[in-house]
Amino acid sequence: MQARPNKKEPRAIDIHVGNRIRLRRLALDWSQTKLGEALDVSFQQVQKYEKGLNRVGASRLQRAAEVLSVPVSYFFEGGPESTNGLEHNGAAVTSSDEMLQFLATEEGVALNRAFARLRDPQVRRKIVALVKALAPTVEEAPIAAE
Repeated sequence: MQARPNKKEPRAIDIHVGNRIRLRRLALDWSQTKLGEALDVSFQQVQKYEKGLNRVGASRLQRAAEVLSVPVSYFFEGGPESTNGLEHNGAAVTSSDEMLQFLATEEGVALNRAFARLRDPQVRRKIVALVKALAPTVEEAPIAAE
């Protein structure tokens, strides 16, 4: 008889959906309280959704899509169960985690907002090239102290 997984453990898709909710909330510069009010739940419930501890029901996910101005499919893009040709070895989740870490900083939010206001695609490409040129390569990057 095979051991049954812990029912309390969040599933990968619940964590992914929660990360996508958090990513969009941060992009809009909304607090968990503001999102909770829009969804008619407490900010603690928003925290649980974002961590994947509580699953988001279909009607609540539809409402989240409406208030966050994204299609419902946004929450599943790059998800662990995705069959859209992305690698299933965690690369999509890592990318999402990196974006969340970036947007969790004051500089990340400010840079994201300013970049989104740029309308000239050539200017956007030049800024990306500049940042890439300034960023250390993987080999040069200092190892973070724990």
